[in-house]
Amino acid sequence: MLDKTKDISVSAQAWLDEFERTLARSDRAALDRMFVAECFWRDVLALSWNLQTIAGRDNVARALTGLAPNAAPSNLRIATNRAAPRWVTRAGTNNIEAIFNFETAQGRGSGILRLVPDAADGDRLTAWTLLTALDELKGFEEQLGTSRPRGQAYSRNFRGPNWLDLRKASRDYSDRDPAVLVVGGGQAGLAIAARLKQLQIDTLIVDRETRVGDNWRKRYHALTLHNQVQVNHLPYMPFPPSWPTYIPKDKLANWFEAYVDAMELNFWTGTEFEGGAYDEAKGRWTVTLRRTDGSKRTMHPRHVIMATGVSGIANVPDIPTLDRFKGTLLHSSRYEDGENWHGKRAIVIGTGNSGHDIAQDLHSSGAKVTLVQRSPTLVTNIEPSAQLAYAIYNEGTLEDNDLIATSMPTPLAKKTHVMLTEQSKELDKELLDGLRRVGFKLDFGEAGTGWQFKYLTRGGGYYFNVGCSNLIVEGAIELKQFEDIDGFTADGAQLNDGTTIAADLIVLSTGYKPQEYLVRKLFGDGVADRIGPVWGFGDGFELRNMYARTGQPGLWFIAGSLAQCRINSKFLALQIKAIEEGILGRAAAANEHDRGN
Repeated sequence: MLDKTKDISVSAQAWLDEFERTLARSDRAALDRMFVAECFWRDVLALSWNLQTIAGRDNVARALTGLAPNAAPSNLRIATNRAAPRWVTRAGTNNIEAIFNFETAQGRGSGILRLVPDAADGDRLTAWTLLTALDELKGFEEQLGTSRPRGQAYSRNFRGPNWLDLRKASRDYSDRDPAVLVVGGGQAGLAIAARLKQLQIDTLIVDRETRVGDNWRKRYHALTLHNQVQVNHLPYMPFPPSWPTYIPKDKLANWFEAYVDAMELNFWTGTEFEGGAYDEAKGRWTVTLRRTDGSKRTMHPRHVIMATGVSGIANVPDIPTLDRFKGTLLHSSRYEDGENWHGKRAIVIGTGNSGHDIAQDLHSSGAKVTLVQRSPTLVTNIEPSAQLAYAIYNEGTLEDNDLIATSMPTPLAKKTHVMLTEQSKELDKELLDGLRRVGFKLDFGEAGTGWQFKYLTRGGGYYFNVGCSNLIVEGAIELKQFEDIDGFTADGAQLNDGTTIAADLIVLSTGYKPQEYLVRKLFGDGVADRIGPVWGFGDGFELRNMYARTGQPGLWFIAGSLAQCRINSKFLALQIKAIEEGILGRAAAANEHDRGN
């Protein structure tokens, strides 16, 4: 068996050396012997210009020997400035995990190699997973650290415009159009705009809200982030170390405002994106923007990035007889504060995070609340269970942890989350048993993959318990099943047994429609049909149409948590830079994209 006391850095470097030599001579049979049968190679732009995951030894060897002549990696070396190679357990498998650097003809990259003892020869190491990810394009490196701009023009040219003059001119777009228009000013929009700024691509963010950060600031009063601060930094500018573990929504909103100023991002508030059409011949969009003063501006960006979130349009289901209700009816997106409902009666329909949080906020404000469950819901305590998925971020550097997160192929991530879900069920047993006793219907995701894959496939369907579940178990918040409701009256909901739940307020916490609905509304049927579904996995291992080229040239999507946006904005920006500089042709970008539909 393999000697685990042996210098594993030497072993990992030996594999990388052999891999480089084998690729150079395009020896498929030799490559085949370097991987285990059930292996994975995830390439993020570095060798294929795609975000793709290939599974199985034969498929991996075939894909690697089929690389374009200028795509083969060279100078593969264990990274000296990253975590050293080590024995770790990932997805239940003990392996050597090594971070390495490499380069190609066009760029420089980072990767992660995971080695396990060969099944037939325990003294020989073979690859279980391999990540190759592009970090930068040669000749277009970001101006960071010692390469930062000097700023001498601002302080030495006394007769010229100063920094503030130049910033105002940049924001105004009075004499030009941006190369990239970003629709939406939340974490997705800020992250991609900051990345593009560092790559010197002229980018404008537009958002219909009146102030930067209002997409968080205007959400319900009690909201805080449900994952911890160390996971949630934006690119280039981490949160201060003094910040609370769970960030309040107004604090985050104010940070967004400061971020836009500090990162010098061009941002138009009070601006509605009304839609656009693409000119294939000119390779640009014609888009219409409407300002709050009623004026309109037509622009011709080469790229439009939709950064409006996983979903863009509130889902208001057609519930029979609900129109009879004469009280206040709100979708959860319009709910603000429970204080207005002190002493009143409220029904909240929907048991995801928003439904539970709104029910708890109303209860805390002195309202009598009934929570109505429409479908089984995953429930997990916010600590420690909901944080298990982020355990790697409690140690090591953010850069290393982001690379580890990038490296996990979807099938292994699912296996990991099945294990975490089983662990959380044990940790939360008392709470879950209590919920079952009062009739709450639980589920744990498709094939037990837990809350993370509920989010990645449908954008919700789970609740991180911060107290509402306990109130339900105690009876302080009443629980009803939607199937128990016979219909609605002017005064509330009438149950099948003839009794009525009186209500002054009904909140529909019923989520949002898939983003393709918004695409169809803004760009028309042709574009929507060409792109297909957005988010979720389809038949592939990558999220559909996210962070990568789509079936529509010049149209891109970014969404997700702060961590997802921080990680994937880098790769989206690199693709746009490659197109802008002619490294990746626009026609190829449209024809070779991997949608995973």
